[in-house]
Amino acid sequence: MRLTPKERAMLAGEQGPGVQKAIEIVVALGRIYGAEELVPVESVQVAGVSYKNLGRAGLGFLHEWAQDDGRVRVPTCLNPAGMDLRRWKELGIDEGFARPQLQVIKAFAAMGIDATCTCTPYHIGQVPSLGAHLAWAESSAVSFANSALGARTNREGGPSALAAAISGRTAKYGLHCEENRLGSVEVVVNCPVEEVADWGALGYLVGKQVQNGVPFFSDLGNRTAGELELVSRPDDSPFSSSLTDRLKALGAAMAASGAVALYHIRGVTPEARAGDMLRPDHTTVVIDSLESGYEALSQGGATTEIDLVWLGCPHASLPQVARLAAFAEGKRFLPDVWITTSRHVRRQAKDAGHVAAIEAAGGEVVADTCVVVAPVGGRYHTMATESAKGACYAPSYLGMDVRYGNWEQLQRVMLTGRWEA
Repeated sequence: MRLTPKERAMLAGEQGPGVQKAIEIVVALGRIYGAEELVPVESVQVAGVSYKNLGRAGLGFLHEWAQDDGRVRVPTCLNPAGMDLRRWKELGIDEGFARPQLQVIKAFAAMGIDATCTCTPYHIGQVPSLGAHLAWAESSAVSFANSALGARTNREGGPSALAAAISGRTAKYGLHCEENRLGSVEVVVNCPVEEVADWGALGYLVGKQVQNGVPFFSDLGNRTAGELELVSRPDDSPFSSSLTDRLKALGAAMAASGAVALYHIRGVTPEARAGDMLRPDHTTVVIDSLESGYEALSQGGATTEIDLVWLGCPHASLPQVARLAAFAEGKRFLPDVWITTSRHVRRQAKDAGHVAAIEAAGGEVVADTCVVVAPVGGRYHTMATESAKGACYAPSYLGMDVRYGNWEQLQRVMLTGRWEA
């Protein structure tokens, strides 16, 4: 592997033990995957933040690295923690969990990391430039960065992302290389794909078949009721037609049911506007209906009683919070209703009056966390959601039955507490 003089100095320990440990990890991964060189990264997103996943050993590892003067060199944020860092008491989180979780955040902050915890960094201002090299870790964030924004990142693990943040480098292999970004599977969609739940069901079906391939949607723009428009950066689109939220749902579902980290949509995503982006040896997948996706994502027993309606997986955008607030006006929710988002978006929603409207109906706008990584197993038994990613993970991570449906179905559930197929 070719290293620059500056990188060799890091490896020799000339910039301290924290940097040396970081560059050792980056170089070791590069050698494993056959990288010829390292590349500077524009930003980093670190996973492995919830104490539910880290435990004592992980917390000790972070403290040790911070004590070795490990400090980040590029803008770096965190994946969701195990609780709302400010409102955990209100939301019923036990102090025995909260104390070590706050210590985890403190250890990251000691490294110079922004303590904003979110799986949607692009909603809080971390919007990478086209072609930029990143080291992002959360699967849906990786998919959105690669696909909707045209940046370049592999799916990093927690330690490797942290190593990239401290060294400012990542190894150039995988999706950092042009030749690996071509579509390996053409996906032909012969059915309407309109609201967020449709995009999630489509993503679930495609991810199951494609696994870790690169899907190229050749005609998806023609199957969406004319609502697709070119996208290069997230914006404040009206919540009734937010392309950003649909692309987010599609990528998150393909990453959850398969291991898709990059997809293209002809005429829509940045790298698929000028050409087909297909390998000569590509295969083809045809999707004629989303029905089997909806059915597969509704898992568990036959009960129709719903304990929790969960929105915001991946973390909700401001338009998604606004949609819930508009529905909540003058109503009262029967089951618990959580919409999870970043602290930044929650603050915007609060200023706009959306949080007050949702709370008046009995709902919660929860920041910093995600239901899957929060210690809520046992509190709820049956959940309704429009998130394909959440529906994939909740049964195994939380032992919950799941009902997957569209916005119209969820509105009925919020008012009745019952699921209608």
